[in-house]
Amino acid sequence: MKRMIFLWMVMIMATNPAMAQETEIATFAGGCFWCMEHPFDELDGVISTTSGYTGGHKNHPSYAEVSSGTTGHAEAIEIRFDPKRVTYQKLLDVYWRNTDPTTPNRQFCDVGTQYRPAIFYHSEAQKQAAEASKQELMQHKSFDRPIITEITAAGPFWPAEEYHQNYYLKNPIRYKFYRYNCGRDQRLQQLWGEAQ
Repeated sequence: MKRMIFLWMVMIMATNPAMAQETEIATFAGGCFWCMEHPFDELDGVISTTSGYTGGHKNHPSYAEVSSGTTGHAEAIEIRFDPKRVTYQKLLDVYWRNTDPTTPNRQFCDVGTQYRPAIFYHSEAQKQAAEASKQELMQHKSFDRPIITEITAAGPFWPAEEYHQNYYLKNPIRYKFYRYNCGRDQRLQQLWGEAQ
């Protein structure tokens, strides 16, 4: 009897999305994916972050293939979040302040199309929000160069190898050394005028 009630509840939740927990996905490219996980992991409402590859043409690419710049993919992160606890707009705000939106095919010390800054939208609402936030930055934030971050429809996302996931937690000393030597925080402070 308990099993039948459980199955009945599962069927109701499957046909009534309001009863199931609703989550959304956001996908951002901002250079090295190791450095992009941390700022989002700290947000209340973010359920998970996954480092991976998207925006290219090769299925199931490896890190070596993406790093070669021949796959068309960018290093990116996929964020699962609860929109009742954190808005997509908040994610956009965190994204912008953790990237250099003025440099094509590069982020900090990492050079190549695989490090291009990009917002990959999953819905028309995300597209409109991303375009509006970019427009607002162009109007109110004076950079020495134009904002070139691409806004494009999300395609398949391929998770990176396990050793890349949560790298900043697994290898904190190497991560800090890389981040410092890459000049990431120095450039972010120069761009945004505050510590990241």
